[in-house]
Formats: sequence, C-alpha cells, structure tokens
Amino acid sequence: MKKIVSIAIFTILSTVLLAQADTDPIVQAFKTANIDNIAVHFDEFIDLKLLDKEEVKNMSKNQASIALKAFYTENGIKGFEKVSDGGKGTLIYLIGKLTTGNKSFNATIQMKQKNGKPAIITIRIN
Repeated sequence: MKKIVSIAIFTILSTVLLAQADTDPIVQAFKTANIDNIAVHFDEFIDLKLLDKEEVKNMSKNQASIALKAFYTENGIKGFEKVSDGGKGTLIYLIGKLTTGNKSFNATIQMKQKNGKPAIITIRIN
C-alpha cells in the first residue's frame, strides 16, 4: 500500500515539475518583449484582458498578437520578471511583471498542455 501511494505521489509531483519547467521558453519569450516570440506559444484562440479594457474571449492568434503588440508599444514594455508559476493537471499558470523604464504591470498567463507543450490560452494584464 505504501509503495502504491509513493508511486502516485512521485508521478503527480513529476508531472507538475515537468509542466512548470516547460514554461521556461515562454518566460524567455516574454523577457525579450518580442511579440512574435510570444505568439509562437499561443493556442489557436486565446482570451485577452489588457489594462483598463474589457476582456476579449476567443481571439485568434493573429488578433491577439496585434492587440498585444499595440499594448507593448503604447506602454513601452521592455521585459518581464517571473514572480510565480504552478499548475494542476493540464492547466499551468505563470505570474509576473511586465516592465518598462519606470513602472510595471501585473501579468497572469494561463496555459494548457497541448501536444506535450504549454500553449497560452489566457493573458491578463493589469
């Protein structure tokens, strides 16, 4: 019985740790502040909530890329600092700060496992 519980716990922890480790390319993409690098990680459709605007659900990759690029340009986003990440099952989250020269914006990125890699399904910036 103890062996079965130990194996179950090991499997769950391994899955969570692997899911978190997979976020490294996404963190690096946000650090570059290059929308094309970020958009590579978008799912087919994403939900996007930008500062002081209504959330738009089911935006295409292209629409989300254009909207995010406009936000980055308007606010002078230069980088990203990861604060936390985690997940449960196939859902993963990443929390951080988008940085400019003199201020920052909180960002929450939600992802799901798709073909063994995390795909961004939601971005919320406030």
